[in-house]
Amino acid sequence: MNSTRSVGIFIFPDVEVLDFCGPFEVFSVAGRQIAAGSFKVFTVAQTHDLLLARNGLKVVPEHSFADAPPIDLLLIPGGQGTRPLLNETAVLDWIKQRASTAELVLSVCTGALLLAKCGLLDGMAATTHHGAIDLLRELAPKTEVRSGTRVVDNGRTITSAGVAAGIDMSFHVVAKLLGTETAAKTAEYIEYPWQSLGE
Repeated sequence: MNSTRSVGIFIFPDVEVLDFCGPFEVFSVAGRQIAAGSFKVFTVAQTHDLLLARNGLKVVPEHSFADAPPIDLLLIPGGQGTRPLLNETAVLDWIKQRASTAELVLSVCTGALLLAKCGLLDGMAATTHHGAIDLLRELAPKTEVRSGTRVVDNGRTITSAGVAAGIDMSFHVVAKLLGTETAAKTAEYIEYPWQSLGE
């Protein structure tokens, strides 16, 4: 693998803004200011068309499914927009294909529902937004669903609870891959009160 890890963040209509922007910020700052060249972060959607994220934020994806480069860290955020995607074969197939070749598969909030629908959480532990715990249990009967847990690390697959928890997960991943010092310096740069999970 190259020394630069690609972080592909899937976005879609009604995606929760902080779910993808929080991790985008953490990995971008780590990869540019703190450990230069360690991460290249980009967004991917089904098409290049402008989409409306939660609360009306307009976003233009950098890549589409058709032209997205290889992805080392696949990040699936959540939001109300995940619900219609649970029956969107093209999206589920793309997630499964990209997850099969990624170094790490990450979800924020109800992004875990999409991983569950793809069967990617079977035999693992996982978490999601507190309001979607029961739905995750329904979609992932072979998964140990943990409520009240901010980040669940299975090794290659890591899930986080709702919205802002994705920032903590991102710092956890930076620490996992580049060390706690790099994570701490990144947190200091963006003035975020990060604490190591101690794992």
